[in-house]
Amino acid sequence: MYRYRAKNNARLRVERPDARLRAAAIAVTCFAVLVVARLFILMILERDFYTALAAGSHDVYAQLFPSRGEVFMQDSRSKEEYPLAINRDYFLVYADTREIMDDETAEDVAEQLSAVFSYDDEKKFALFGRLNTRDDPYEPIETKVDQDAADRLKALKLPGVYFLRKARRFYPEESVAAHVIGFVGKTEDGKDVGRYGVEGYWEKELAGKGGFFEGAKSAAGFWIPLAGRSFEPAEDGADLLLTIDRTLQFTACERLRQAKEEFGAASAALVIMDPKTGAIHAMCGMPDFNPNTYNQVDSIETYNNAAIFIAYEPGSVFKPVAMAAALNEEAVTPETTFEDTGSRDGICSKAIRNADQKKYGVQSMIGVLENSINTGMVFVAEQLGKEKFREYVERFGFGVKEGIALDSESSGTISSLSENEGDRVDCYAATASFGQGITATPLQLAAAYSAIANGGTLVTPRIVEEIRSADGRRERVRPVEVRKVLEKKTAAELTGMLINVVEKGHAQRAKIDGYYIAGKTGTAQIPGPGGYTEETNHTFAGFAPADDPRFVMVVKFEKPARKFAESTAVPVFGDIARFALQYYGIAPGR
Repeated sequence: MYRYRAKNNARLRVERPDARLRAAAIAVTCFAVLVVARLFILMILERDFYTALAAGSHDVYAQLFPSRGEVFMQDSRSKEEYPLAINRDYFLVYADTREIMDDETAEDVAEQLSAVFSYDDEKKFALFGRLNTRDDPYEPIETKVDQDAADRLKALKLPGVYFLRKARRFYPEESVAAHVIGFVGKTEDGKDVGRYGVEGYWEKELAGKGGFFEGAKSAAGFWIPLAGRSFEPAEDGADLLLTIDRTLQFTACERLRQAKEEFGAASAALVIMDPKTGAIHAMCGMPDFNPNTYNQVDSIETYNNAAIFIAYEPGSVFKPVAMAAALNEEAVTPETTFEDTGSRDGICSKAIRNADQKKYGVQSMIGVLENSINTGMVFVAEQLGKEKFREYVERFGFGVKEGIALDSESSGTISSLSENEGDRVDCYAATASFGQGITATPLQLAAAYSAIANGGTLVTPRIVEEIRSADGRRERVRPVEVRKVLEKKTAAELTGMLINVVEKGHAQRAKIDGYYIAGKTGTAQIPGPGGYTEETNHTFAGFAPADDPRFVMVVKFEKPARKFAESTAVPVFGDIARFALQYYGIAPGR
């Protein structure tokens, strides 16, 4: 028994050290597994963040703050792309005045900085005073310094002068398509945000999604690798390819700019649209601005895109809408006649008259459009009826936003057509038949004329061709057919009538040898307090070639010094249409 105990005790004495070793081994193994797991997380799963952390604060910034998506326009023939809004690196230059030890050094640094930035003596003296404080770790000097200037400063190796690289929005085409692109401004708390145009409407997609990092620091200010933390990298914004054609945009808008100055107009607007796809190939308004220096405008109203924001009474350019409705409902035919006496009584408080008090006698509906007869359009509205007229105005897209993907679009108003019940044509419907008492934007007119040019089908205007996500996905924006507005036969009949307006009517300066052009003028008095003023808006809307339309164009001038649209909007349309036909290589068809 004793021997057994002794043996057993010995065995116990021998086995106890082995148990402790096994426990230690298990502990070491568990620790090693934890270390390996943590290294796997640090080196594999969170490698990008710690690589950025090791590289410096700028790379950390890039991991947590997304890069804004860029915007491109194109050559619609070759499909070559051109940057319209990109991100360019600039530098913030600042001084740590604690490293500028004496007055002499401060004076020398101020002298050399002033030479690089072309400061005058007053600014140089002020800079010397700021550099001479000796207790400021961050004294900003310039906030937007380009690479060349930064390189020159770096070569000088000035004491206490440092740089922070930061991406800023840059618009290489300057004022070209300024109203289309908008600009990136600042919120009250200093954050970048898109304003107006594409930058405003597509802010969420362009801005991307910010990342975040949460972790613990030691007393010395270093990240504690084994402490709890969470990290989510930023998602860069999407790039956009626009439908805007760079050559058409530049050429059309420069011609519009010249004409605005020549005619002494207060403003001008232009839209060129593909009637089959809704693609906007040119859109501009005057006056415009440079998005790079957007804060240097005389008035914030300059930011408003006149093609989509400013709704106005269109005048006679609206007459084809009422005529289209009556033709489609077979209330009239192109050969239907009426007798014009020069005025129409009994509808409004004052007689409705033609421009310049003219009388035309017996006229067909072709003649009504050719001579732009107001009383003839009242006759058309009466044959159609008020309810049907209002229905077609709505079906053409007036009174609602077109849905184009640009910030600050206006819907215009057709509320006057709902003022009184019943189908009888009242004063509101009568005047609306020739474009008074209702309002529309140039874009709405372009869409309505596109429906005529497109065989009666209304399509949604679009400005974006493709959305390119940061992960490589590409989404094409497809054409959207809104509704069938007219029968093809009606659209063809009306097109023939609009060709006649250009061939024989008030729009002859829009004629182009070898092509059929369809269109209509509009010279509309501007309403003011107490009635209509003598000031006018001039518009021409048309499409070419009329037998197979490639584009619809609307040209509008506000308060030009000339009397009628046939001497302002019409010749500008003709010049730009002639260029567009040559640019697209469209052979003459007549």
